[in-house]
Amino acid sequence: MTARTPVSQLAALPDGPVTVAGWVETVRDQKKVQFVILRDETGSVQLVNPAVRELDPETSDAATADAFAVTNEISALAHGSFIKATGTLKHDERVKLGGLEVKIESLAVVSEALEAPIAADSSLDKRLDWRFLDLRQPKQNLIFRVQTTFLHALRTVWVEKGFIEIHTPKLMASASESRAELFQLEYFETVAYLAQSPQFFKQMAQSAGFGGIFEVGPAFRADPSFTSRHATEFTSIDSEFSWIDSHEDVMALHEELLVAGFQAIADKHGDEIREAFGVEVTVPSRPFPRVTLADAKRIVAERGYEVPRADADIDPEGERQISAYVKEEFGHEFVFLTDYDSSIRPFYHMRREGDPSVTNSYDLIFNGVEISTGAQREHRIDVLEAQARDKGLEPEELAFYLDFFRYGVPPHGGFGMGLARVLMLLLGESSIRETTYLFRGPTRLLP
Repeated sequence: MTARTPVSQLAALPDGPVTVAGWVETVRDQKKVQFVILRDETGSVQLVNPAVRELDPETSDAATADAFAVTNEISALAHGSFIKATGTLKHDERVKLGGLEVKIESLAVVSEALEAPIAADSSLDKRLDWRFLDLRQPKQNLIFRVQTTFLHALRTVWVEKGFIEIHTPKLMASASESRAELFQLEYFETVAYLAQSPQFFKQMAQSAGFGGIFEVGPAFRADPSFTSRHATEFTSIDSEFSWIDSHEDVMALHEELLVAGFQAIADKHGDEIREAFGVEVTVPSRPFPRVTLADAKRIVAERGYEVPRADADIDPEGERQISAYVKEEFGHEFVFLTDYDSSIRPFYHMRREGDPSVTNSYDLIFNGVEISTGAQREHRIDVLEAQARDKGLEPEELAFYLDFFRYGVPPHGGFGMGLARVLMLLLGESSIRETTYLFRGPTRLLP
């Protein structure tokens, strides 16, 4: 089989023979000439064929017969069919699509397509029903190339710092944080739970002496929410590391990772994102602004919005309001909300020395939406047990977790961050359903 050349590599080749393959995006079947726009995973190219509409069996040679066959094949092409074409590459600045075209010599239909049941302007739900077709759109393809670049940049930072990548189990014998929002399933003679986060296992790595670790993997929340930011299964970006002095160390790493990720995206995809999404990728400056939760609620109130519950976390409208304030005051798309009350944080968050009503923790808000929670963890077993009881948890139920701390754990901290939310906000999309490869929600298990 003749090797194909990806469309993105054609511009660097000299004029001459080439083989391309992909799906049919457009056919313009004119009387004297035919044009086919072929798209593969890297881009689009124009194929051209001088049409041969009639064949005289007595006078036509083999070349004319082949051209006649190609003409008929192109006339019958269905949009979306996968084809392979061999021909002559020609650079021509008059060609609007990339300044080059391929004159067809032979064409084979590899897989014929039915008429597509969706279009680019179909509703999101319908597009998700036919996600494999929806993802053929260049804009959708770009989302996942951006995702790849982003994660590669993060991994580069971690690896250069000597962090270890781990893959934690998603089947758990007990709840990772609480029994709320847990999926329960039969597991042989007992029950298991789908992990809400790798939290306990990240901390186990600190007891194991791994030091810095990271994971990019699935997490599950039995949350019946139908908002633009929630999913029942999502990809979580997690990191944990030892020998920190406070949550400020965690925030510093978080900043470094995001700056590296956004810089890589801007460098590699900035122009494409501007064209496809109308968004300018802004690489955030360091340090990110920091606002305590109490100050954030006060600022939001001064802007005319009262967070419904004074003893609770800031709500989505509050997040939008504090982001607008930070954008106005600091010209920044990110803000760390810090000093969360211990009453609204998990038992394993370290409480502030001298003021146990406050935790060494933060939420990171990006363009009006919370994308991450991070904290310094409590590593002292007696304090950890007391804080668990304070939250109504029985230490016996947490025995496997608490054992990590009975055998020594250094001071440590980390964060978890939702990948689809970051991409949604970066690209200016309206829902994480657009930036999730295959979305899972309360009413969606297919495709």
